[in-house]
Formats: sequence, structure tokens, C-alpha cells
Amino acid sequence: MHHERKKQMKKTIAVTFAIVSLATAGVLLAGCGSKEKKTEVTVFAAKSLNGVMDELCEKYNSEHPNVTFQTNYDSSGTLMTQIKEGAKCNIFFSAGVSQMDELQAGFDGGDIVEGSRRDLLNNQVCLVTWKGSDTKVTDFSNLSLAKNMALADQTVPVGQYTRKALINAGMAGSEYTEVDQLTDDVISKALGGLLINNCANVGAVASAVAEGANEVGTVYYSDTFGYEDQLDIIEQLPNSLTGDVIYPVAAVESDHTSDEELEASEDFLTYLQSEEAVKLFEKYHFTVQ
Repeated sequence: MHHERKKQMKKTIAVTFAIVSLATAGVLLAGCGSKEKKTEVTVFAAKSLNGVMDELCEKYNSEHPNVTFQTNYDSSGTLMTQIKEGAKCNIFFSAGVSQMDELQAGFDGGDIVEGSRRDLLNNQVCLVTWKGSDTKVTDFSNLSLAKNMALADQTVPVGQYTRKALINAGMAGSEYTEVDQLTDDVISKALGGLLINNCANVGAVASAVAEGANEVGTVYYSDTFGYEDQLDIIEQLPNSLTGDVIYPVAAVESDHTSDEELEASEDFLTYLQSEEAVKLFEKYHFTVQ
């Protein structure tokens, strides 16, 4: 009798173990089947887009957890060069039209995805100073009253817009009609010996002025976001001086771009035009076209 009970117990334990094993295997298999493959989208965006794009990427990822982002922020000219030299990029968001136009004309090993370009944002160039600077500069026309200025390089869109404003305002000298002609030395001489701090991107200009390293500088209106306690806007330059400050965005493809990356990139571009995205852009002082 005791032997039979023991035999029955062993049989019950064996059956229970088999059921548990099958259930566990089922859970593991279900887990493997439900795990979506991650797709990484690489975004190259102008430095002035840093804050808003970080927020937008985070919000998109929360709704699409299978899509992650690798971001690279710098001047549009630097980013364009990196893309042409073969850097992996799925989305290019430029602060200047000319940089996007150059890529759209074609480059070795890649191209702008046909039909993906959108001239999405407008911005405005601002002349700024640090709070408490007591600068004598009251507007762009008397810029020469400053001791020194932070100015983005000629390859940087905000630097190009500023140089264009100097030409259109008649402040650079009648012999200068092209932005490329306005080197730092030419500008310094035209503005009575104003010392120029050449900056690699607009973020560097904002930091130099906010920290008091330079008396004045030109940044985008969007770059004053978060600097309200450190920067004063002397003047928002009219488009009649700078030209329209347009931010185009597009998907980029190369021989190595996967279908998943392309699909995720195009969906993210659609998201950038959504009501949620528009509100965020406006929060950062951009105007959506």
C-alpha cells in the first residue's frame, strides 16, 4: 500500500513538472515572438534645433519604442560635409536652404530621398548682449559701438545671414556684395576695428555672449530660449536684411540604408508636422511654415 502511494506521488510530480515545463517554454517562446526589432534613426540637425529635437525624439520614442534615435548637432555646413564624406545619416534638418540644396544636387554614395524634403520652419536672427553689459549698441546699425562680437563662421547659416544683413544694410562697404567676401578681417575693418570671435556654431555664439566673454553676438530667436535670465535681445533683424531664415528637413539614403530605417525616417518626418510637434516648435520660438 505504501509502495503504491509512493509510486502514485512520483507520477503526479512528474506530470506537474511536465506541465510547468511546457508552460515556461510557452512563455519564453511568446516573449521571443513579441519582441520587436529595434530600428535606429540617425538625425543630423542644426545646433539651434538641439533642445526641441531632443524633446521630439523622446516623445516619438515613447509612442514608438521600437524606434531609437542617434542625434548629431552642429552647424549645418559641418553636418552637410560629414554627410557628403559618408557619415551615416537618415534625416538632415538644416538651418539653411543652401546646405540642403547642395545635398539635393547629389553626392557620392547617397541622396536626398525623393519627395521627402519639407521647408518646415522659419526663424529670425537676433542681435543679443549679456544682461547687465551696459553696451552702447542699440540696434544693428550701430554695431561698431561694441568692443567685440561673437560671430558664427562663414560656413554656418546664422553667420551667413548676419553677413548678408551687413551687405544689405550697407555696413560692409560698397565693394562687397557676396557673403563669401566678408571674412572676419573685412568685417572688423568695416566696423571700426571691432574684435571678432569666430565661433563654430550658433550655440557657441550664445554661450560666449551669455557668459560675458563677448559684448554682443548674433543668434536665432530660438537660441534665446532658456537664456532669458542671461541674454537681452537688442534687435530682431528684419527679413529684409537677412533674407528668409528657412529650415528644410529631409530623409537621406545611401547604399547602406535599410528599408526599416527609411520607413521609420519617413514616419518621423510626418510626425514633425503633427499638432504635437508644432506646439513644441513654437515653445522654442520657431514658426512653422
